Amino acid sequence: METTFPSPEAEPRHTRIMAIDFGSRRIGLAVTDELGMTAQGLPTLHRSNKRNDFDHLRRTIKQYAVGEIVMGLPLSMSGNSGIQSDKVEAFAKELRGRFKLPVHLFDERLTSVEANRLLSQTEMSGRRRTEVVDQLAAVLILQAFMDFRHSQRG
Repeated sequence: METTFPSPEAEPRHTRIMAIDFGSRRIGLAVTDELGMTAQGLPTLHRSNKRNDFDHLRRTIKQYAVGEIVMGLPLSMSGNSGIQSDKVEAFAKELRGRFKLPVHLFDERLTSVEANRLLSQTEMSGRRRTEVVDQLAAVLILQAFMDFRHSQRG
């Protein structure tokens, strides 16, 4: 398993970062704002088939001028990888091949838990919460990634 922690020098200028919270039924998406300071959620991609999924991602990458991607890497609390981690790594490899962009894997432990916790504090219906949780998880992954990158700049 390869977890990447990008160096601050590798950060491209004037392009956005897109975060992916990968799931078998839904993919949560978020992008940075134009200045790369905040994470903004995008509508959740409801997966249908590989072709449609990658077409949607291609359009999103183009629309938001995405220059790099960060994917949440689901590790166990002990830091071990599992079946879902292997699926994320395979998807990341395919993204790199198709879009020729850097794809970083970033520890996402607790992001879905945190997203559910935050949403449970709202009056949102259970059905609506299901729609938003993947988007919020992607936002949390992206914000954590940006915070980590910022901390590395010193």
